[in-house]
Amino acid sequence: MSASYEKVKSNRIFFLIIFFSFLIFLYLKGCIFYPYHFRLMHEKVWNNCLGTIIDKISEQSYKTWFEPIIPLKLQDKVLTIQVPSQFFYEWLEEHYVHLLRKAIDQELGTGGRLEYSIIVDQGNRDNHPVTINLPTNKHTAYGHDGILTEYISPFAIRGIAESHQYSNLNPQYVFESYIEGDCNRLARSAGMAVAQKPGITSFNPLMIYGGVGLGKTHLVQAIGNYIKQNLDNKFVLYVASEKFTTQFIEALRNNNVQNFTNFYLQVDALILDDVQFLAGKEKTQEIYFHIFNHLHQSGKQIIMTSDCPPKDIKGLEERLLSRFKWGLTTDLQQPDFETRMAIIQRKIQADGISIPDNVVEYLAYSVDTNIRELEGVLISLIAHSSLNKREIDLELAKQTLKNIVQDIENEVGIDFIQKTVSESFNVSLDDMKDKTRKKEIVIARQVAMYFSKEYTNHSLKSIGYHFGGRDHSTVIHAVQTVNDMMETNSQFCSSVESLKKKLKMRTF
Repeated sequence: MSASYEKVKSNRIFFLIIFFSFLIFLYLKGCIFYPYHFRLMHEKVWNNCLGTIIDKISEQSYKTWFEPIIPLKLQDKVLTIQVPSQFFYEWLEEHYVHLLRKAIDQELGTGGRLEYSIIVDQGNRDNHPVTINLPTNKHTAYGHDGILTEYISPFAIRGIAESHQYSNLNPQYVFESYIEGDCNRLARSAGMAVAQKPGITSFNPLMIYGGVGLGKTHLVQAIGNYIKQNLDNKFVLYVASEKFTTQFIEALRNNNVQNFTNFYLQVDALILDDVQFLAGKEKTQEIYFHIFNHLHQSGKQIIMTSDCPPKDIKGLEERLLSRFKWGLTTDLQQPDFETRMAIIQRKIQADGISIPDNVVEYLAYSVDTNIRELEGVLISLIAHSSLNKREIDLELAKQTLKNIVQDIENEVGIDFIQKTVSESFNVSLDDMKDKTRKKEIVIARQVAMYFSKEYTNHSLKSIGYHFGGRDHSTVIHAVQTVNDMMETNSQFCSSVESLKKKLKMRTF
């Protein structure tokens, strides 16, 4: 009895040893057959991977590209995850391959691998696993014909900080650095309203148009940056129309139009810059038409820029143009003198440099075309000062602008007019700019204003500012007074004509 009992006991112990050894083997292989434990293993590994990834990327990027992933299984140190589409898979590998490699190494060791199960949208809903080699950006993907081909995503965005990578926004373009003036007040106010409530206001779409260098791109990217910074759950995307066209052509060439469209349909605020470049591109216009409709109907915000009003854009389909008019269309104009002054002052303040007020005024007077040229002149002035080891003064500013602004040395400027008139009437420049009402000084001032209006491109407000901060109505009155006196006073008319000859000689 005792021997039989011991034998049975020995057999049971042996069986238990074999059984638990087998369980340990399955556990190490990652294929424990208990359903609950099996589910926990691959989910636990993937959750640990996410713990590594979430600290390295922005919250918006994590929500967009990692929350939709579903872990499916873990077997032989191969973790299989399910992604929504072929494009989703391509984007992950193009932008997160190194991060994924690091996470897999930490959880499964250097021999660990990652396999994707891609949901195929066309024809059937079967999952087609695609195995990739994590250390490389290039990967293999199944085409529609079933042939395995090498492919690099055309949607890759490189060279941008992580926090702004997928929106393609310049983080320096913000509302705080966008100077408001009469030339842009409506557009800026509308932009701020859209930024605070994208897709909710009646400004959808928001179309901003204007000439080169007037700040269109700065304004629309400021809207995008505001949305990103204050509305974390919004996916913002800035894209130039030429880039949009290039992406679409790549999608056509790679039979990837559906994924191209699906990507843009995810966007909460789409910013399309220089929409006029879509002119004549019929297929690109068609795909943008469908994207526009879907986003607009879904309450998503659409923002566009162009170099002219929509009605003047040639080569765009009428159905697109009609939709551009659904929201608000506003323009940006050339900055006035006060705005140019403010832009220069903000720029030098941001750069931590000091420039005398008379130099700031001179730059604002001399460059009245667009903001981009004004900033370019300022950069050149700073460069000349640094390279020549000279303090920035009026003389250096004039020398610098002589090589940039066309014929500035030979053109008749307000300062030259004032100097010429003051010498002719024997009054000082300070008196001419002062508030004195002495008759001889008032007449000299009015004549100088008259010639400033006649020979320069400065606005009435700009001319008034140069004469002691007077308003535009004073300049209008001065011009009218000089014209009247020339008709009634022959001696005065002769003096004015003599001054005209001196001023004209300046241009030769």
